[in-house]
Amino acid sequence: MAATAVDSEITKSDKYSILLPTYNERENLPIIIWLIMKYLDNSGYDYEVIVIDDGSPDGTLEVAKQLQKLYGSTKIVLRPREKKLGLGTAYIHGISHATGNFIIIMDADLSHHPKFIPKFIELQRKHDFDLISGTRYKRGGGVHGWDFRRKLISRGANFITQLLLRPGASDLTGSFRLYKKDVLLKLIDSCVSKGYVFQMEMIIRARQLDYSIGEVPITFVDRVYGESKLGGSEIVQFAKALLYLFATT
Repeated sequence: MAATAVDSEITKSDKYSILLPTYNERENLPIIIWLIMKYLDNSGYDYEVIVIDDGSPDGTLEVAKQLQKLYGSTKIVLRPREKKLGLGTAYIHGISHATGNFIIIMDADLSHHPKFIPKFIELQRKHDFDLISGTRYKRGGGVHGWDFRRKLISRGANFITQLLLRPGASDLTGSFRLYKKDVLLKLIDSCVSKGYVFQMEMIIRARQLDYSIGEVPITFVDRVYGESKLGGSEIVQFAKALLYLFATT
């Protein structure tokens, strides 16, 4: 009974810091914030949303300031930066201001639906996983809005990575995840990659460090507003990083 009481107390004190790195997301930000509020308020979890805008020229920060006035500064925390400095440093910047003991990372472009966040939390609590990863490649998961070429690139990259690195997770390049805060800090410290391949290395390092990984099937939806940030340079980056990780892990 004592152990159950302790577990209950830990659960009650859990807080989730949701990191939203943004760059030119003025159309998407109000919608994603509203959806986060809807699903997290209904579930009763303690949370905050940390918006890390990297000097968006489209006025994303101004929109974020209006959202903060609407929802309150305890729920919407603004931690902007002057320019684009990379995804890894955006996470470090966000974590340094996070008051939660769990960190949720997701895209602000509506590719990741907040309705999955309660499922992440439930699975993590049930098994005490170190991290939960949203996966497009298990039953119940999928992708909507991609053309055949984009699907082929994603599937091919995932297949080659699974073959070479044996990561212990089905979706390596996804960026919708929940981490224990201390685990995320250690993983970031161990990673050398930046940009698109940063997420892949995080999973590989988690396997190396014997962290436990849970997976929740998600539906990934291609962005509604704005332009995709995946291009030829990211594909070249991915190939280089894959060879590096294969040689060093």
